[in-house]
Amino acid sequence: MTILSEPKSEEEYLDKAPDDVEMSIFDHLEELRWRIFYSLIAGVLGIVLCFFAVKPLVQLLEIPAQGIKFLQLSPGEYFFVTLKVAGYSGLILASPFIVYQIVCFVLPGLTRRERRLLAPVVLGSGVLFLAGLLFAYFALIPAALQFFISYGADVVEQAWSIERYFEFILLLMFSTGLAFQIPIIQVILGVLKIVSSERMASAWRYVILAAAVLGAIITPSTDPLTQSLLAGAVLALYFGGIGLVKLTGN
Repeated sequence: MTILSEPKSEEEYLDKAPDDVEMSIFDHLEELRWRIFYSLIAGVLGIVLCFFAVKPLVQLLEIPAQGIKFLQLSPGEYFFVTLKVAGYSGLILASPFIVYQIVCFVLPGLTRRERRLLAPVVLGSGVLFLAGLLFAYFALIPAALQFFISYGADVVEQAWSIERYFEFILLLMFSTGLAFQIPIIQVILGVLKIVSSERMASAWRYVILAAAVLGAIITPSTDPLTQSLLAGAVLALYFGGIGLVKLTGN
């Protein structure tokens, strides 16, 4: 009979996995296959549901371009636009269930310390992604569109391809949502003792340069206002992330 020894300290207790169950590599692959299958089903259902309600979504995304006439330059262009909008929206709708499947897969291998971090990280990531979408919709997109409209107002009549317009705003919104995950990455690195808050703060010069480059890469437009807004948001998120890492004592 095997006698389980008690943890010698709180640190040892937190570094142990409560569900220490042995599984073969084939069992892990089988579970992973089913988790992916369930996630795909949820994604498809979300896309189908959003496709039936796609017209209000398209109208909502057209609001930042008020006064602009949209053209369908080829047969089926609007149809493919609705597919893209339904695809992005459906994935967002299904994302809580997909995240749940990911958590269920990785949870048995996590220690108690890591489990304490899991809920705040998942919740914070979702909130920040949503904040990134809203920031792009209410700040970045109007600023970029206003720049392009005013720049050529006296020369060209504003009539845009609906497909190009939606490629522009969807790319900007989702890339901004991903950029807003910076504090989450910082907190994970800090809690895992990979990078301390002091080291993050000491790299501020490189962060400013990286924020400027990131703003230029992520924004599909070339106007300096949009790039500056995004770079400023990235810097604010980074220094906010340093504050969060300090609060965790790292």
